[in-house]
Amino acid sequence: MEKQPSVVFRNVGQLYFPQTRLECHYSLTSEHQWSSSDWIGIFKMGWSSVKQYHTYTWALVPDGYTEGTSVDYWAVFQASYLPRPSDVEYQFVYLDSVGKVCARSRPFTFCAPQPLEELETLKEEQDEEDGEEEELLLVIPRAHLLQSRLAQSLKQQEDLLRALEEAKKEVECEKETSKRARIEWEREREAMREEITELRDNLRQSCQILKRLEERHKDETSSQELQSSELRKLEAEKAEKQQQVLDLQDEIRILSDREDQGNMELQRLKERVKKMSSQRKHDEEKRKSLQVEIDALAAEVRGLQEHLEASDHVAENLRKQLQDLGIQRSHTHTELHQARLQVAKLTLQLSDQDLALREERATWVLEREAFKHAAEMDKKKLQDLSCELQRKEEWLQEERAERDQLEAELGREKVHLSDAKRELQELKASLRKVQKGRELEELHKQELVNCLHQLEIKLGIGQEMRSNIRTADCISPGSEKEELSSSAALRSACSSFAPEESSYSEIPAETLSQSDESPADSQVEETEIRTTEGEGKQLILREPINPTLSEWADSPMW
Repeated sequence: MEKQPSVVFRNVGQLYFPQTRLECHYSLTSEHQWSSSDWIGIFKMGWSSVKQYHTYTWALVPDGYTEGTSVDYWAVFQASYLPRPSDVEYQFVYLDSVGKVCARSRPFTFCAPQPLEELETLKEEQDEEDGEEEELLLVIPRAHLLQSRLAQSLKQQEDLLRALEEAKKEVECEKETSKRARIEWEREREAMREEITELRDNLRQSCQILKRLEERHKDETSSQELQSSELRKLEAEKAEKQQQVLDLQDEIRILSDREDQGNMELQRLKERVKKMSSQRKHDEEKRKSLQVEIDALAAEVRGLQEHLEASDHVAENLRKQLQDLGIQRSHTHTELHQARLQVAKLTLQLSDQDLALREERATWVLEREAFKHAAEMDKKKLQDLSCELQRKEEWLQEERAERDQLEAELGREKVHLSDAKRELQELKASLRKVQKGRELEELHKQELVNCLHQLEIKLGIGQEMRSNIRTADCISPGSEKEELSSSAALRSACSSFAPEESSYSEIPAETLSQSDESPADSQVEETEIRTTEGEGKQLILREPINPTLSEWADSPMW
């Protein structure tokens, strides 16, 4: 078997006219390796060397040609290079860059056109400047006309063949694309079914999540009600504590009033010297009762402090519970956020599926409509779920605001409790001050008693001394000048009594014994007398008084 040529000449005629250009049509197969040095020559029949060509032209290929593909093209020989008309036969020869003969055409000849009887007349319309059309008659050889028509028909045939091949290729491509589209559509339909099942599962899961959230909402509402009831209890306890603080303040006022009364009684004791001992006992009893009351108040204060510590412990537990609730709410918020993200992803997937369904072909319109309807229903459900999730988020925000309000109320309660503790501490401090004042009073009294005893021992018992003491005792604490005068009188009395010690021997023994026993029988007590005028508060010491001296002091000095 002969080997098939790699180049084939097509539409080669038997006669050509040298007065017109010549087109040589050829086809390059996929086996041919084309190069820019390939050429086509016109040789006489019976040629023996490639140099015996009459004329030649380069073998061209169309733009975008790729090696290893088949292509159809043509080469043009100009009329000036063609041989003269004769009976000599010629043929086309295709040679590659190496000089190898790749193809030969059938023989053809060049002849002159026929005489006038074989001429043809053609009518041609020509537009003039005036706008009128004029017909022109052209006389051309019939062979030339036939050759031009043959060339046109050959071109049309080539175009039709090319269009047919392109149409076949397009049909094959469309078949492949349709097969691929069918396969892709089947895959997408399966994927859509799987996604729809997944969406339904996700819807079930979201419904379960919503039920769980509703249950948590109920639990949180119940816990909030419990917390509100506990807050009411704490407010009631706070009111009770405030009332107790007010009662303690009233009791302190009463104690201060009682202290003022004690001072008044001490002033009365200045006037009533004879009832000094009984009044002292009365004061001691009052002091004991006040001490008992103070102890009771301290016990109450300790109880209140313990109660406050218990309330602080309850408030701390409430704060911990609120923190736990905040953590639970943050968890629910994160779960809601995740559910919202899932809903957004599902909506995006549904929109993508809708776009894919719209791009399908008309053959699967019914199925696309069915799937689209199902997807719209799922989308509506997802939108409803998203609305419910938004409502839940708003509810959670409200709950968060209420929690903040509760925390603020707890902070205010803590502030009030701290104020109550501060008031209790102030009350304790005032009680300590009162106790210290009473202890200082007792010490002053004891010191005054000792001083009076020492004075009585040093000064002795004399009528003039008694009268001086009586007169000094009758002086009222009006001003500092009077106090200075009284102290000067005491000093003068002491100086006057010092040289007259011998005169005491003239006093009867009974009187002396009476005077010696009187200081032991009546123990003189000291009192603290406070002046209410101005800030300068001074203590005026009461002088030791004896019943015998008091009788002598009652008699007029003159």
